[in-house]
This record gives sequence, C-alpha cells and structure tokens, in this order.
Amino acid sequence: MCLSIPSKIVNIDKDKNMATVDTMGVQREAALDLMEDESLTVGDYVLIHIGFIMNKIDEVDALASLETYKELLDLDDKARAEVVLSDDNCTNRESS
Repeated sequence: MCLSIPSKIVNIDKDKNMATVDTMGVQREAALDLMEDESLTVGDYVLIHIGFIMNKIDEVDALASLETYKELLDLDDKARAEVVLSDDNCTNRESS
C-alpha cells in the first residue's frame, strides 16, 4: 500500500511538463504527464505516485491530511524518545 502525502505546487515548467512541489517542507519535481485535461496552477495541492502527479485535491482536505501526518510524526518522535530514555545501555541518559 502506498500513502501519498499532499504536496503543494510551487512552480510549473510547461516546457518540461514538470511541476516543483513542496511536501512538508521538502521540494522536488514531479511529472505532469498523467494529468489529463485538469488545469493545475501554482498553489494547488496534488497527490503524487512514483514521481507523477496523479490528481488534484481540495485544499481543505490537503491541509487536514497534512495535520494528521504531523500528529503521527509527533507521536513517533515521542515514542522513539521514550525507547531511547528507557534503554539501560543509552549513553545519552543522565546518571542518577
């Protein structure tokens, strides 16, 4: 299963048929080849699969999805920190 994180279009190069997208602060290029007659503009949110923009999504839905991803990442970071701090062999833990 593949989960696509909503990405915001920050630039479109019609000559290359590519768009630069921002995915949670990381920018990369994605091909527009699989987009049929749908018009995309800078600021639109899209879903990408293997480097191709597959479809445009509603901004409200995109922002809600991004918030959920951020919450999941925060939970993962907290869980990882708890594992590190509870490890008896952790060299970063302060001595008691």
